[in-house]
Amino acid sequence: MTPGAPAPGAEAVRLTWVQPEDLVGHELRQAAEDGREAGEIAGRWFAAGGHPAPAAAGASPGARPELRALAEELLDELAALPSPLADAEPTALDAILAACPDPPDGAAYAPGLRDRLHAAWLGRAAGCLLGKPVEKLPLGAIRALARAAGNWPLDDWFTARGVPPELLAAHPWNRRSAATSLAETIDGMPEDDDLNYPLLALLLLRRHGRGFTTADVARLWLDELPAGRAFTAERIAYRNLLDGIEPPLTAVRRNPFREWIGAQIRADVHGWTHPGNPAAAAAQAHRDAVLSHTGNGVHGAMFVAATVAAAAGGGCDVHRALAAGLSVVPPRSRLAEAVRYGIATARATPDLDAVVDRLHSRYGGYHWVHAVPNTALLAAALTHADGDFTRSICAAVSGGWDTDSNGATAGSVAGLLAGHPDRLPDRWTSPLKNRLATSVPSFDGIGFDALADLTHLEAVRP
Repeated sequence: MTPGAPAPGAEAVRLTWVQPEDLVGHELRQAAEDGREAGEIAGRWFAAGGHPAPAAAGASPGARPELRALAEELLDELAALPSPLADAEPTALDAILAACPDPPDGAAYAPGLRDRLHAAWLGRAAGCLLGKPVEKLPLGAIRALARAAGNWPLDDWFTARGVPPELLAAHPWNRRSAATSLAETIDGMPEDDDLNYPLLALLLLRRHGRGFTTADVARLWLDELPAGRAFTAERIAYRNLLDGIEPPLTAVRRNPFREWIGAQIRADVHGWTHPGNPAAAAAQAHRDAVLSHTGNGVHGAMFVAATVAAAAGGGCDVHRALAAGLSVVPPRSRLAEAVRYGIATARATPDLDAVVDRLHSRYGGYHWVHAVPNTALLAAALTHADGDFTRSICAAVSGGWDTDSNGATAGSVAGLLAGHPDRLPDRWTSPLKNRLATSVPSFDGIGFDALADLTHLEAVRP
């Protein structure tokens, strides 16, 4: 019997994001993106009946456990192929720092940090919630659903009210989110990994302080993060930990999602707790990120942490914050190029839809969860919105790809720039009811004001 295959007559369990026969297609696509010559390996895989990478999902159509042994062999062979982009896209912190000639300076932060943090938590939740019902939907579907409700350009929560049934049938909402994230169904902030990870980062700092190690992050996940609440690269890293693999090898062993957006959605707390010190925030985010990510996946986390830290300091506009974020990313990396392109396109193009169309034309070959296209969109959305909260979250979400993650990060940055929760429009904050649902222990039902207090304690801790 094939190792890992169900016994005859037993029901198969489909575990997305970790089964080797589902990972080969994703790794082949990653190889094409980073310039590895994988044609011979691809030929063997397809000759055996293997699938290419699915466009949107974590698992290929139909279980193929008989391919598992071959998949494991090919994944290891793919990992051994050298990438010509390795020098331009380093993972080690010392190499990243060496590639960045002008790191941002630390600076004292302005008064009012606790209020900025409160607005940032609310902004992160509102932006995430706005994007939840359309996560995984193609750009055309997002536009069609919003237009049918009279909500385009996007300016409010998504709703099924007034949307023709045939359009809803053609483009169904995200099945896990529709019951809790449409205008007619919102009742507090539902659970989402884009909020779970900031909670875990807060726990990490409370337990270990700023001197935490990547191993501390790993132990925290094993203690406090249910395995089923981790996805993509995080689920692979979790599996590797259970297999006895130690960091940083947890990020590279059979992990084709190592340059996706997961580490980026874990970065806000590192920025929130280093107000006015983008370089320190980026270094702290790096220690978190390398548990599960490499290259552009790590760069995205550092970019967000530095951007958020600059905004958290007060007295900084969105453009200076983005410049601080870009300054910690290796300039020859694909992610740095994408951020520069996103910013330049947003500055040169008044029409947001045209900006988004150009980004999709340039980066549409990537998976919709990859860090490169999503960071380009985030930078463009924040630039185009010029600090306005509603425009920031709506631009990030209306651009497609990873809608809830981009909305969350945009909301965090724009909330910091707003400076106070009372400056966020009531239509975005009232439905949250100051209540967050989560499976992270001790936090379920907590209010965003209480989270601001806890985060502020870590930000000012000596």
